Amino acid sequence: MYVTVSDLITEWNKEAALTQNILNALTDESLKQQVYPGGRTLGRIAWHFVSNIPDYLTEFGVATERVPNPDDVPSAQEIAETFKKISERAAQAVEEQWTDDDLKQVQNAFGRLETNASIFMGLIKHIVHHRGQVTVLMRQAGLNIPAVYGPSKEGWIQMGVTPPV
Repeated sequence: MYVTVSDLITEWNKEAALTQNILNALTDESLKQQVYPGGRTLGRIAWHFVSNIPDYLTEFGVATERVPNPDDVPSAQEIAETFKKISERAAQAVEEQWTDDDLKQVQNAFGRLETNASIFMGLIKHIVHHRGQVTVLMRQAGLNIPAVYGPSKEGWIQMGVTPPV
C-alpha cells in the first residue's frame, strides 16, 4: 500500500510507462479487433481506460482536465498520445493536490469505504486489467506485444530462447 504520495507517483509512472509501450504498438487496423462478434473492440477497451482516468480522479477529489469526447474512439496514435498527456497530468495533479495524510483519508468508493491510497491503487489495477485484455486482442490482431512484466513471445525470440508454451 502507498504510504507516501511519492511512492504512489513512482508506481503510477512505472505502470504508465508499461501501458504507454502497449498503446504505442497499436495500429488503426488493430483497433477493430473484437473480443467476440458484436463485442467490444480493442479500440473501445483502450479508449475506455484512457478516457476514464480523469473522471475517476475527479470523482475521488483530484481535479484534472477531462477528455472532450470520451465516446468517440480516436486513432491509435491519438489514443497513445492522449494516454501520455493524461498520465502525466494525473501524476502532477496528485502530487499537487494530495499530501501523505490525504492517502489515509477514507471515502465511499463504489459502495465500500476505502482510503485514497486504496482508491488510487484501484485505478492502477483497472488500467492493468484492461491492458491485459488489450494485449490478448493485439495478439489476435497479429501485432507484436511489447514486454510488460517479463518478455513477450517476441522478446524471448530476440533473446534466442524458444518461447514457453
